[in-house]
Amino acid sequence: MSLPRNNESVSPTPRDKRKLMYVLSLGIALLFARSLAAAQARPAFDPDHDNDRDRVHIMWIDHLVFLPGDPSVQTSFNAVNSGVGGGLSGLIIGSSTLGDEADGGGNKVVETALEVPPGFKIIGVRVCYENSNPRSFISQTRLAQVQNPPATAIVLLDDPTHLNAAGPVCVNSQPTLVNPEKGSVLLSLRLNFGDTTDKIVLRAVGLNLVK
Repeated sequence: MSLPRNNESVSPTPRDKRKLMYVLSLGIALLFARSLAAAQARPAFDPDHDNDRDRVHIMWIDHLVFLPGDPSVQTSFNAVNSGVGGGLSGLIIGSSTLGDEADGGGNKVVETALEVPPGFKIIGVRVCYENSNPRSFISQTRLAQVQNPPATAIVLLDDPTHLNAAGPVCVNSQPTLVNPEKGSVLLSLRLNFGDTTDKIVLRAVGLNLVK
């Protein structure tokens, strides 16, 4: 029986071929599993992802149209002097009762419906405000989406951060992800008053949006 020469190649056996295919298949499966895990771990909104769709846009809404949630809350406007801080105009909010509960129960709020350009999603709310005294402040920022049929609204942002800074400031809410195409979106600001002589002034309100 003759042995193969040094310059002759030995053809792989069927067993070697099966082993090679097994190793390749295992490698592909591991790569796929790793990619799938990375995709699942990525948040719904990833601002670090290098994609123009993830670039944040801010859209300032009409903050003068917020409506009082109950008779204990009063809103007013003075273009000359808001009476708070440096006097810059804004929506002036007062309350005839203390605390954060409305007359008859529920939350003491001002609320408005949002208009969002088609193709954009809401990832947060930016509130610019000033308080006459830190004891009275916005105690909650909430986004709720009206369902179909319109008998309920699902809360999609419920940020309990107290907006009680001493001076005029703009603050971003906690992150969220709201698709306005699925239903009308309501923005409510819960109020907590420590004294009925205090005022809260909304200087501006914006929506952080992504495509």
